[in-house]
Amino acid sequence: MKILIIPGLTLPEVPEQDLARIQKAAGHNAQIVITDHKDAGDHAADAEIILGFVPKPLFMAAPKLRWVQSISSGVDMFFYPEFIDSDVVLTSEKGLVGEHLADHAFGLLLMLTRQLATALRHGPDSWNHRPEMRYQEIELTGATLGIFGFGGTGRAMARRGAAFGMNCIALDRDPVPPSDEVQQVWPSERLPELLATSDVLCICCPLTNETRDLLNHEAFLTMKESAYLVNVTRGEVMDEEALVDALQTGKIRGAALDVAPREPLPADSALWSMPNVVMTPHTAGASQYRMARNLDRFVNNLERYTTDQPLVGMIDKELGY
Repeated sequence: MKILIIPGLTLPEVPEQDLARIQKAAGHNAQIVITDHKDAGDHAADAEIILGFVPKPLFMAAPKLRWVQSISSGVDMFFYPEFIDSDVVLTSEKGLVGEHLADHAFGLLLMLTRQLATALRHGPDSWNHRPEMRYQEIELTGATLGIFGFGGTGRAMARRGAAFGMNCIALDRDPVPPSDEVQQVWPSERLPELLATSDVLCICCPLTNETRDLLNHEAFLTMKESAYLVNVTRGEVMDEEALVDALQTGKIRGAALDVAPREPLPADSALWSMPNVVMTPHTAGASQYRMARNLDRFVNNLERYTTDQPLVGMIDKELGY
């Protein structure tokens, strides 16, 4: 067995103790190669397992590949036809990133609802803007938090929303179980109701053919004019033209975004200069725990793989998550 490990942004290194764990789980005869993307193709011909991102050229160079574990929770970058149509199993860290994504989402939301971004922007001059800032500030207690996608991130958002005294509702395309904060998870056909009911709409879904450009002109017209949009998962869920129009014309009140419809978002995008928008450059996925969680799952899955047990974090390549 040969295992190829390709570090990246979310897995910058493999500490020696974790490398030893991987070797133990794989067996002492297993070959483990750590390489960067540039040289990965030189080691791919006999690789059976890859931990990392596998672009199409690398996939085509790895005919013996049987299993890939992504080092990201989003896996849309894997969905080129050759990979989808293959028998290669795909797992990811899905379900492991919700806590820090939810932390970031609420940080961005509070920048808007408590006028923190405005105060930061004005600096010392903010004292001259106190009345207008206070007029814009709102309290989250009693507001309805609508969660689109009730996986790990959605559930983490619900826990934080409930702690803020919010009424939490959620929607998912699959019949997933409810939680203490969400008594009933709505099916997809209730999306218009979710949009119309939410004071804060948080996007917590993966990017799939079904969700791409889901937030279009019609969706924004369905939302409350007082609603805030929060998105820390996939920017392509939002139609950029429709989003800009909704924010400029008051169809929604504001947007708190860690992801954008295009990345990196060009400097000339209107989103950068809107006072009712706060953005970070796709950094919500950072956590001091992320690398360890990722490696723990890989070791656990490697033990399962070598004993013919079902893997954790399986991706349905047809559904896209």
